[in-house]
Amino acid sequence: MGKKKLTPYLLIAPYIIHFGLFVAFPVVFSLVLVFHRWNIISPMEYVGPGNFIRLLGDTFFWQSVLNTLYFILIHVPLQLLIAISFALILNLPLRMLGVFRAIYFLPVVVSGVVVTILWQQLFGYENGILNRLLTYLTLPRIGWLTDPDIAMPSIAIMATWKNVGLYIILFLTGLQTVPVQLYESADLEGATAWQKFRHITIPMINPTILLVLVLSTIGGFSLFIEPYVMTGGGPLSRTLSSVLYIYKQGFFFYHMGYAATMGVTLTAIILVVVIIQKKYVERNT
Repeated sequence: MGKKKLTPYLLIAPYIIHFGLFVAFPVVFSLVLVFHRWNIISPMEYVGPGNFIRLLGDTFFWQSVLNTLYFILIHVPLQLLIAISFALILNLPLRMLGVFRAIYFLPVVVSGVVVTILWQQLFGYENGILNRLLTYLTLPRIGWLTDPDIAMPSIAIMATWKNVGLYIILFLTGLQTVPVQLYESADLEGATAWQKFRHITIPMINPTILLVLVLSTIGGFSLFIEPYVMTGGGPLSRTLSSVLYIYKQGFFFYHMGYAATMGVTLTAIILVVVIIQKKYVERNT
């Protein structure tokens, strides 16, 4: 085989190696672990459906799923609303738009651990900036991260601030693809700003809405750094996310087979939620 025939294979070899090592092998190995008990040190022990039977009775796992869904119900609508609102503003003919876009996108590229630690200082009960402000206003302190009813909404607000810049850019790109002629025709017919937004903007950026919705949902199910650093899953396991619980089972207790089983189950749950979202958005836009 000549050099010209080998060149294409050499060019794609890095991708194939990367895909094999970091995508294909972990997926296949996880599917093998699902049917085994393994603590890394001892040899694997085949348990058949034993991990799934254990999962059905694991109240902590199902609580972590409900916690994650609760986070998503707060985080995703909030992120969509803020992202599209700022995208509409940035789509106006304003000065220094490049600077504003960079400012909004900056939290996305900052380390998640760094952002989490900064917000932990804001949410601190005794010396947190927010509670200091409340005390200055003679208002009672709030247990942003210690109150079981407030901890997860607090984390959702922080996660929204961290990630919304990416979705602002996506919505802004979608808005700039809407033909100006549609708005001009609507103006001639006397359409209001809301009517133009509802009947022109929303249908035209429907693919972007669906993309942002899916990405936000998958990101929400991947919630890990925020509760791991800020609360450790507490108080009362109310911020215990699914990924955090899987991490604890796998790397604290070395239940690798059981952790893989939860990971596969969580993937199936994400798939079902995304399919439902897709059908809902397509039917209502």
